Amino acid sequence: MSHRGRSIAAKRSLRPHLMFQGKLAEALALWERAFPDMALTRLDDGAGPPASVEVQLAGQTFTAFDSPPVHDFDFTPSVSHFVACPTQEDAETLAAILGKDGTILMPAGPYDFAPWFTGATGVNWQIEVAK
Repeated sequence: MSHRGRSIAAKRSLRPHLMFQGKLAEALALWERAFPDMALTRLDDGAGPPASVEVQLAGQTFTAFDSPPVHDFDFTPSVSHFVACPTQEDAETLAAILGKDGTILMPAGPYDFAPWFTGATGVNWQIEVAK
């Protein structure tokens, strides 16, 4: 790669973008309970429920929006938000909040990865105690 190419690449940024179908406000309320230090910036006109936002959870920034059209797809379990918690108690509390009314994809067990579940808003999570 040329010097110019590295310079341009160093100025790029990458962040996840989540598309909801009518559940953005519900997700934001849930995340606010789970992550009390959540930072939120509305990217829409600010009227009514949020339609487009920039969110920061546990130091990770991403954007999210509510799609007006209904699509034949939703979130896939192959992409999850992986959260490392400082204590077992914190991990259990966070999993209870985010997993309420959700679906367990892989329960806690004797393997080298975190329990994996889909929350009620369709977002996939893995919660573990930091090693």
